[in-house]
Amino acid sequence: MQDMYSVFGIDSRVRAVCEDALSDLRETFKTIDETAEYNQCKVLSAMQKNRVAATHFAASSGYGYDDFGRDTLERVYADCFHTEAALVRPQITCGTHALAVALSANLLPGDEVLCPAGKPYDTLEEVIGIRPSPCSLAEYGVTYRQVDLLPDGGFDYDAIRKAINKNTKLAEIQRSKGYDTRPSFSVAEIGELIAFIKGINPDIICMVDNCYGEFTEKMEPSEVGADMIVGSLIKNPGGGLAPSGGYIAGTKQCVERCAYRLSAPGLGQEVGANFGIMTALYQGFFLSPTVTAAAVKGAVFAARVYEKLGFAVIPRSDEPRHDIIQSVVLGSEERMLAFCHGIQAAAPVDSFATPIGAPMPGYDSPVVMAAGAFVQGSSIELSADGPIREPYAVYYQGGLTWPHAKLGVILSLQKLFEKGLVNL
Repeated sequence: MQDMYSVFGIDSRVRAVCEDALSDLRETFKTIDETAEYNQCKVLSAMQKNRVAATHFAASSGYGYDDFGRDTLERVYADCFHTEAALVRPQITCGTHALAVALSANLLPGDEVLCPAGKPYDTLEEVIGIRPSPCSLAEYGVTYRQVDLLPDGGFDYDAIRKAINKNTKLAEIQRSKGYDTRPSFSVAEIGELIAFIKGINPDIICMVDNCYGEFTEKMEPSEVGADMIVGSLIKNPGGGLAPSGGYIAGTKQCVERCAYRLSAPGLGQEVGANFGIMTALYQGFFLSPTVTAAAVKGAVFAARVYEKLGFAVIPRSDEPRHDIIQSVVLGSEERMLAFCHGIQAAAPVDSFATPIGAPMPGYDSPVVMAAGAFVQGSSIELSADGPIREPYAVYYQGGLTWPHAKLGVILSLQKLFEKGLVNL
């Protein structure tokens, strides 16, 4: 391996720091593997229950009528996530699109959406209308209310109780930290929040933004009371094979409305061709538990390396994992860029590119993104990104295999070391 590391220009001092960090993680990795094994059985059971067959991989076109492969995949998702129904479609372009569909389908003029866990992810600000945008929910008469988290990162239950009113129709709960330095929420914590909200008004729809969180625990938010969980297929559940798509799983009523919003009233889930990608969607979902485990190992490894060097990391390497994202507070734009240069240098695609900060649709600050991926924007593949603003935190995630995730972390440190931005 020393010879192979030299191919990538890795200094022996960098390697020594990383190997020392890795030696601390044996028990943590064992726990991650146990979670992956459990979730692998869960996915396999759902596939066998629904009698997945080779005929389900056939392509459909046009209207997509009688697409048995598409319909069966949706039943697999519903069974795996323990929901009444699911909508799994390549026509959903990204996680933000899936969330926009779920929100707009289940909110009417005069309704209010409540974010009880602080500000939502940046790209949802324009969907909701926090930042004005054409076709936002605000333009259609949907109001917005936010309850910030407590200083310790917990839910402010007193403020949530006061915020709920007769117009509160839907609570949007973001599981992952997004571009924030708060901890991500466990499924148990989300369940407690949902129970609290339902205890005040059981008719409030509780929707969880599940992006980055699928299969990092043995349970999903849909198993603790969520009416809808929403995610992207180019994150965890696509297993790195899905070329596009998103999912919404939940109650039959909520999912039906989402299908009508995605296609058209009266059409719903009956239309929507699969474009010949069903094999990738099925196989990606099958691989997702082990691919997610590889990404979680990479995140834990990154946390251990950088916390040993004195950087603030969220979460710490010894804390339980609820998503695949690892934030490292680097303290300067120069360090952010160097970190991302290392991740890009580890990529199988576009490894020669140099990430820089630039405007991105849906964000209010320049964003640097390192991602040499087979699928554009695939966050389950090795990547790192972040808005170039205080506190200059970079968000590392993904890795289809553990060895690749490990190499990415090592090269991120190598670039910092080469530029004199870290002392070893």
